[in-house]
Amino acid sequence: MRLVVIGVNHKTAPVALRERLAFVGDDVTIALEQLEVFTDGSVIVSTCNRTEIYALVPQLSASQTPNNGALGNDSIASTNVSSSSINAHILQIKTWLANFKQVPLNDIDAYLYVHRDTHALTHWLRVAAGLDSMILGEPQILGQIKRAVHLAQDEKALSNQLGWIVDQVFAAAKRVRNETQVGAQAVSLGFAAAKLVTQIFDDLPSRTLLVVAAGEMNRLVATHIAGLGVGRIIICNRNPERAEALAAELRHSNRSVEVRSLQDLPQVLAEADVVSSCSGSMDLLIDKTMTMQALKRRRYRPILMIDLAVPRDIDSTISRIDDVYLYSVDDLQHVIAGNIEQRRQAAVDAELLVSQLVVEMERSFQVKQVGKDIQRYRMSTHTQVDKLLHESIAKLEQGEASAEDVITELSRRLTQTLTHAPSKLMRKAAREGDSELLEFVVSGLHDAYRKR
Repeated sequence: MRLVVIGVNHKTAPVALRERLAFVGDDVTIALEQLEVFTDGSVIVSTCNRTEIYALVPQLSASQTPNNGALGNDSIASTNVSSSSINAHILQIKTWLANFKQVPLNDIDAYLYVHRDTHALTHWLRVAAGLDSMILGEPQILGQIKRAVHLAQDEKALSNQLGWIVDQVFAAAKRVRNETQVGAQAVSLGFAAAKLVTQIFDDLPSRTLLVVAAGEMNRLVATHIAGLGVGRIIICNRNPERAEALAAELRHSNRSVEVRSLQDLPQVLAEADVVSSCSGSMDLLIDKTMTMQALKRRRYRPILMIDLAVPRDIDSTISRIDDVYLYSVDDLQHVIAGNIEQRRQAAVDAELLVSQLVVEMERSFQVKQVGKDIQRYRMSTHTQVDKLLHESIAKLEQGEASAEDVITELSRRLTQTLTHAPSKLMRKAAREGDSELLEFVVSGLHDAYRKR
């Protein structure tokens, strides 16, 4: 398949080195342009905890070896590239990476990992399916890979063959996520909170989210819940500048986002269907009396309250009130712990499915590739036959021999031409003791002649 993956080991590489080897901004565009010179297509995936180059190395015959300049495709090269040739290409990509990042190769080589062919395909599918992520089964990586692929397409760095592999990987990753439970359960606070919202409410565009305090944890939770499509968001915060910054992040399409003072909390609480609070205050911000008043004004429509603060922002006794669903950070962490274990169990099924899908993809690739090989073989044979035919016609026109002699000679040379390749293959199979291949070729030829 000639697919290789070269990545930075983020578990062992020092932070400074990981940051230096990451691709940011215009780095990716320039890198893809340079890689195009000596690969048959490439994709660069660079995230906060992943830096990887996916590339197809050029298809070379055993007599060819890579050099430091441009490497072209040999149209009649064998599909089986020698191990030494692939290793030479891998070294070339490593050397390019070191030069591109202006770091000596000896300083980074120990922190690089390499996968090739089946292992490379398996790795790519595991990454796309979330099986190689810090959070098992997380879906964000698939979107990140898709963005990397789109950039490679825009830069004309995605060859037809690599594009075909990418399509297979995406389709297979979708099957892994649909046919196993590896990504079904919430394993982050934001994801868990969003899951609660969908379990309690429908018609989300008509719902209002109240964000109490604009700290980092609340920002993550608010982003997840906002992503569900809630129609209105109210942010109550002591610091108006911080609240406005969060409001700018959450404003999308026609969604209404308002910033209010923390002193307005008793009034706006009645407008909220979902409340997420994480203030860091030493005092309760929402007590039982405030909640009862809000419920009365809401005509006792349900409220989901998520208290992420330690100590609590919301009075725990509120959980006894009808029409209020109160969850603390401990409740969510307990749910997450159970879900992580379920994901680990589901990962066993997912890994098995990945192995099966990789076999299917490789078979599809072989069928696709052999079609091209057959086409090249037929074109080569057609060229040789045309040459013999033109030589025979010339002899007839020049009267060098009788028509019978020319036809007899043409028949003999055509027979040699058409039987040369299978005869060579049978001799090779016999020399190497490959009786299975020898029997397959011989029986196949006999069957072909019988049908004729």
